[in-house]
Amino acid sequence: MEPHRQDWKIATALSLGRYHISEDYGFLLPNPLKELPDHYRPWMEIAKKLPQLIESHQLQAQVDKMPLLDCQLLKGYREQRLARLVLSFIAMGYVWQEGETQPREVLPRNLAMPFVEVSRMLGLPPILVHSDMVLTNWTKKNPQGPLEIGNLETIIAFPGGESLRGFILVTALVEKAAVPGIKAVVQAVNAILQPSQDALLQALQDLSLSIQDMTRALGQMHDYVDPDIFYAVIRVFLSGWKDNPAMPTGLKYEGVSEEPLQYSGGSAAQSTVLHVFDEFLGVRHGKESADFLHRMRDYMPPSHKAFIEEVRAAPALRDFILSSGHDHFLAAYNRCLEVLVELRSYHITIVTKYLITAAARAKGRRLNQPPGLAELPQACRGTGGTAVLTFLKSVRDKTLETILHPRG
Repeated sequence: MEPHRQDWKIATALSLGRYHISEDYGFLLPNPLKELPDHYRPWMEIAKKLPQLIESHQLQAQVDKMPLLDCQLLKGYREQRLARLVLSFIAMGYVWQEGETQPREVLPRNLAMPFVEVSRMLGLPPILVHSDMVLTNWTKKNPQGPLEIGNLETIIAFPGGESLRGFILVTALVEKAAVPGIKAVVQAVNAILQPSQDALLQALQDLSLSIQDMTRALGQMHDYVDPDIFYAVIRVFLSGWKDNPAMPTGLKYEGVSEEPLQYSGGSAAQSTVLHVFDEFLGVRHGKESADFLHRMRDYMPPSHKAFIEEVRAAPALRDFILSSGHDHFLAAYNRCLEVLVELRSYHITIVTKYLITAAARAKGRRLNQPPGLAELPQACRGTGGTAVLTFLKSVRDKTLETILHPRG
């Protein structure tokens, strides 16, 4: 048993409320705001026209004329989250307006300074992350209606039309499908503490069903997102300035730092859900994958990162399963791992379609492309900067290796 687990107070019951995690929406921000106070109208006016401004190559000129606004007038957490959503989208659009071959390498002070300021308030790096793109960027068309794609809309968008909308909202629905699983982890940890064998078994069954629902939700990507639009348009605006040959030295944030700063682009690894499931189930990844995953935790809201650490520090489920000697616990535990392997295998299928195969097609269409930037090997890197298939297969295989085999 790991030493840090032994200090966990037996009296401590795990709960979601302490970590800004919703009983209904999980890591999604419940009912995100759509408007900022009037003081911030210059930001909102640009943000609401972002696709048109980028496509007409006018965004950079509009941003250059934007007033420098102070984030101190933002009232509370929800306004801060919306401000960050708005500024992160504007920043990505500004950098990548002219595509991968002509990125802007300086973010002007009237954008850089408030972006860094609100990011510090929220404990996040000043770049678009999963909690902006997905967790804060959804709204119901009919507030009384269901949380399904026909009743959802994004708040801020890039070019990419219906495929961009589908990419964001399908990902949000994967997060929603994870909610019973997150609650099951809490129930299971508390069941080990009490202890309650019935509650633990029920929690493991709920977790496996939730992971299967996540896989089904992810399958909607095929219905709503065109691979060529994802690769040629959407992917570019998710790209960061760390481990990216298009911006080898990073991005200079004017008025903030004299030296360029480097941050990874958007990545599914910035979603807290699978980190929680891995820690709970005792999945241990290889060093290179683990290093990247741990770095991605710094791209999550700090309260969500703290929840992962709390689950990690809790009494170990795997140790409990091994010491219990009960076959029904072993089977339920293994079932959770099996469906997690299936989800990760399906994610590999999606990434192959939307990144690898789409990149090969794009390369075929661009026989006269400039050398270097759009070569296929670079396309095989994710927006977070990893060698994506190698990483995803390693993570999937380590999950498979965690399955316990019955003794005897």
